[in-house]
Amino acid sequence: MISVIIPAYNEEKSIGKTIDEITNVMKQNNIYEDSEIIVINDGSTDNTQEEAIKKNVIILNNPHNMGYGYSLKKGILNSKYETIVIIDADSSYPFSIVPEMLKIKEKGYDLVVAARTGKYYKESIQKNALRKLLKLFVEYVSGKKIKDINSGLRVFDKTTVIKYFPRLCDTFSFTTSQTLAYIMNNHFVCYIDIPYNKRVGKSKVKIFKDSLISMRYILESGIYYNPLKIYTLLSFLCIALSICGFMFSHFLNIKAGYIFGMGGILVSIIVFALGLLAVLLKQIMDKK
Repeated sequence: MISVIIPAYNEEKSIGKTIDEITNVMKQNNIYEDSEIIVINDGSTDNTQEEAIKKNVIILNNPHNMGYGYSLKKGILNSKYETIVIIDADSSYPFSIVPEMLKIKEKGYDLVVAARTGKYYKESIQKNALRKLLKLFVEYVSGKKIKDINSGLRVFDKTTVIKYFPRLCDTFSFTTSQTLAYIMNNHFVCYIDIPYNKRVGKSKVKIFKDSLISMRYILESGIYYNPLKIYTLLSFLCIALSICGFMFSHFLNIKAGYIFGMGGILVSIIVFALGLLAVLLKQIMDKK
């Protein structure tokens, strides 16, 4: 018994095809009768709602666009079943892999993620570069290798994810913040490679804006779950700037660089001390 959650914003060209694929796969694997498909129409201004109505699925409407993560949370809270499958509405993910993902979850994994591969996953040079940068930062914060930090096709339990709702983003960073929350709380996460298909329609992601939001939530998660790592990184950045100041003064014979360098070292010590204090505060909070 599964609840399939589909957030949709202006996806009139693909929502019908996506629901048909999900329905066919569920029927072929004898999981259709005891499951549900929930579409969250996130304030669409096209015919997304009308196309979804034709498919006889559960439809939840947001009066206006509230965000990807907000819609997922709404769908999860209104779902009937414990096992949740989330998938995008743009036909970019092959639902045919879900039965295998469900079998993997039965082995004891808390989160099963479809790791995207193929030429359509890389997309633009800018988007691919920002994605890799975010991936490196997430891996540093979590201390684990992560194949795909924000894949939109994943399987997990309702009761587990609800515990982390206050820490999960309401926008496109929902999946990134979920990945971090699960890894940094010692949940079992498994990745399975999938071919990422060409999306129908245009991407709703705003590269730089959403990357900044993702970075913010990664920082917040790092400070919340493992503060010393973030403060250590900031401390090293201060030291690096200090070294630059010393080198600037040494080669150009400008005394101001030495002042800048000494100031950077003092700031790095203060920042690291704040990190130790943050760890102590977290330990006190965890005991409550």
